[in-house]
Parts: sequence; C-alpha cells; structure tokens
Amino acid sequence: MIFSLETHVVLALLIPLIGALGIALAHSVPNIRESITLVTAVILCANVFSILPSILAGIEPSVLLVQILPEIALSLKVEPLGMTFACVASTLWIINSIYSIGYMRGNKEAKQTRFYIFFAIAIAATMGVAFSGNLLTLFVFYEALTLSTYPLVTHKGNEDARKGGRIYLGILIGTSIGLLLPAIIWVWSLTGTVDFVKGGILSGHASAVVTGILLFLFMYGIGKAALMPIHRWLPAAMVAPTPVSALLHAVAVVKAGVFSVLKVVVYIFGIDFLTETGAAEWLMYVAAYTLVAASVVALTKDNLKARLAYSTISQLAYVVLAASMATSLSITGGALQIVMHAFGKITLFFCAGAIYTAVHKTEISDMRGLGRQMPFTFIAFLIGALSIIGLPPLGGSWSKFYMMIAAAEIDQLWIMGVLLISSLLNVAYLLPIVARGFFYPPLGQTDPPVAVGYEKSDFSWKDIKEAPFFCVLPPVLTAFLCIVLFFLADPIVRMIEPIVTP
Repeated sequence: MIFSLETHVVLALLIPLIGALGIALAHSVPNIRESITLVTAVILCANVFSILPSILAGIEPSVLLVQILPEIALSLKVEPLGMTFACVASTLWIINSIYSIGYMRGNKEAKQTRFYIFFAIAIAATMGVAFSGNLLTLFVFYEALTLSTYPLVTHKGNEDARKGGRIYLGILIGTSIGLLLPAIIWVWSLTGTVDFVKGGILSGHASAVVTGILLFLFMYGIGKAALMPIHRWLPAAMVAPTPVSALLHAVAVVKAGVFSVLKVVVYIFGIDFLTETGAAEWLMYVAAYTLVAASVVALTKDNLKARLAYSTISQLAYVVLAASMATSLSITGGALQIVMHAFGKITLFFCAGAIYTAVHKTEISDMRGLGRQMPFTFIAFLIGALSIIGLPPLGGSWSKFYMMIAAAEIDQLWIMGVLLISSLLNVAYLLPIVARGFFYPPLGQTDPPVAVGYEKSDFSWKDIKEAPFFCVLPPVLTAFLCIVLFFLADPIVRMIEPIVTP
C-alpha cells in the first residue's frame, strides 16, 4: 500500500473527481476522453480494493473531513457494509464505462463529454455514501448523488427527458429534505450524536412510538429505496440513455438507497432494539406489498426498460424487507441482495441497450426472433434473469435463501410465501422475453394480417447482427459474474458478519 489507509479512503472520493476534470479537458478528443474514463475507473477500483484487506482484518479507518460543531462533523469511516457497496460500485463502473463507449458512439448520442463528467461525479458521490461516517455525511453525499445524476437523466434534452427529470428531482429532493433531514435532526436531539455506531444509538433514548415514527421518516426519506408510493421517480428516469439506467439501477442510485436503509437500521436503530420495540413490523407489510405490487405492474409493461424499472422496485423491496425483519440472517441476506441484484440487473439493462443499439427496438412485443440474431445478448439476458429470479447456481439465489431462513427464524411464514410468489412473478415477466427472442418467428409486416405466429418477414434478418462489441462484451462479463458470485457468497457473508454479531 503506497499511501496510508486513510489516504486511500480520501482518494476514493478524489479519483473520480480528478477523472472528471481530465474528461473535461479532453473534450475535443473522444479517444483520449474515453481512455481517461476507463483509466480512472480502473484506478478507483484498485484503490478501493486496496482497502479491503484491512477491513477483513477488522480495521475500520476513519477520516475527519470538516468539523462543523463539537459534536457534528463531516467524516468518513469504512466498515464492512460500506466496503461491500464500494467494491460493487467501483467494479461495475469499469464495465459500465466500456458499455457507455459502445452505446454512446453506436447511437451517436450528443453531449458525450458532459455525460462522462457527470457520471464520474456521481461515482464520487457514491463513494461518499458508501464511506460516510455519520448521518450528516451520508445526507450530504446522498444529495450530491441526486444532483449529479439529474443531468444524466435529462441527457436527451427533449420534453420527455425534462418531464422525467422534474419527477426524478422533485421526489428525491422532496423526500430527503422533507423527511430524511428532520429525522437526522431528531436523532441528534435525542442522542447528541449522528455517528454510525455498531448496535445503534437510539436504545435508551427513544420510546417504541418515537422509534416507529423515526423509522417511517427514514424509510420514506430515503426515497432512492423506492418504496411505494414514492417509487414514481424510478420509471420516470427511464427516459435516460441505457448506461444511465444501468447507473441508476445497479451501480449507484438505488443501491445507495437500500444501502442507506441497511446502514441506518444497523448503525442508528440497531437490530436488537428494533426487535425489542417491534417498531419495524409495519415496514414488513409495506415492503411485502411493494415487492409483489411492483412485480404485478411489471407484467403489464411492454416497454422493456419500463418492465425492468418495476422489476427493480420489487427487488429493492427485498432489501427493505430484510431490514424490517431485523435479524442477523436477514441483514446478511439484504447485503447479499445489494451485491447480487447489482450484477443481475445491470446485465438486463445492458442487454436492453444492446437490443436498442442493434435494431432500435424498445417494445418486448417487437423482439420476436431476435435471440437467433443476437444470441450473446439474449443468453446474457437469460443468465441475468435467472439470477434475479434466484435460481442456483446463480448469485441471486443466496440472498433469497438467507431471507427465507430469516423469515422462518422469526416465525413469519407469510414472508416466505411472499418471497415465493415474487419469484414466480419474476419468472412470468422475465423469461417470456427470452422465449420470444429464441422460439418465436420474426415479426414481419403482412397485408392482409394473418394469425400470430404466421407472419411473413419482408426484410432480410441476415442484416441484423449483434450490437457493437463494446455493447456486447459488458453484459457477457456481468452474466459470467452472476455465476461466479454464486461461489463467492461465503467470503461476502464473512465480511458482513461483524456488523450483525454481538
């Protein structure tokens, strides 16, 4: 390790910002601009992983950034949960950068320099969220993440993009200022601190009623977790280019939301205190409703990105449900869900973007027969989908397994039923996309119309090929990692264990 451990922590924030400056300076030379993006992503990932051995050894480095009041400061602290999130985000930034080059060039997108600059700034904010040492620091970087991703959501600059951006910014800023910030102030007034402490800080300072109200403020104040009914910002943001959708759903934004949920439950409330007060029982029902309802809505969507957006809302609810159960096993399952869903969902969005780049199709009903022309893309989609469903030997199976065991442990068997229903709904809205691609004949135009399945194509499908290499390689890599993660779950569990054991 060339620098001190604390320096590496600070560098996790500075590296993307320096990269953003380099991208701006190289705006007139696309090859150099994109090379800077890739090099910055690789350096950040190497820097983040250089901290990992210390965390595994039980060392939690901290850095004081700014002392505001004697009891309040902006500070960083690396603990196992944040380390897990940072490793996921920094790894996926490399793959997403490769994909962005293929997508942005393949679709001749405008304002590409601005795109890469704000992407890098968003990653810096994500590192700040991951390594936040207290609630105030989390809030500052949480807001920075919202503001830095707004230009990405509105990248296309048309009326739909502006409308989606208004919904995105309005809900996320509204919930954080109106609910999250008052919750943070209330915690400080009760305890005299906003620091993240193992076991929580509210025990002995808040009644069961106050704890329940605070939990409501935090769960809905963290709007990026997309609990119903404040989920509308996520489908609205699908007007953004697909690399941005991947950022929102897998690398940074929604993961920052559910990560914050877990961090607040573990380090502010404390899982033992939540269990004693029963303050989280209502959250189980809200999370379960969101989980099932979003899946049902996904079934009705013909637009592929819209279907995947509602799928994400459902999958995020798994983490909130895990937090509400407040046991060691459920928190472990929630942490695993953050990791496994990130790789599974980014695979699906990569594939959606590859299909759009290759054939400019966005509606599932128009994707008949495409699997035979884009086999790598559709096979990668199948693997990502099976991981989201939770089928072994894919990483997504472990998070659902831990949550099922946790539900049995606390004798909430209805939660097991909800998880099973959700998996069946996942099958219903994901696998038909693959079946349509591989087993349905191509959709052609006929006059007069004929029965479905007997259309005659009026163009040559030999002209249809896979998307550009940089659009195909990333989903293949992330699909492969969905399989690899099935065998790497144990090291992740061992890293998370210290935060959930007495």
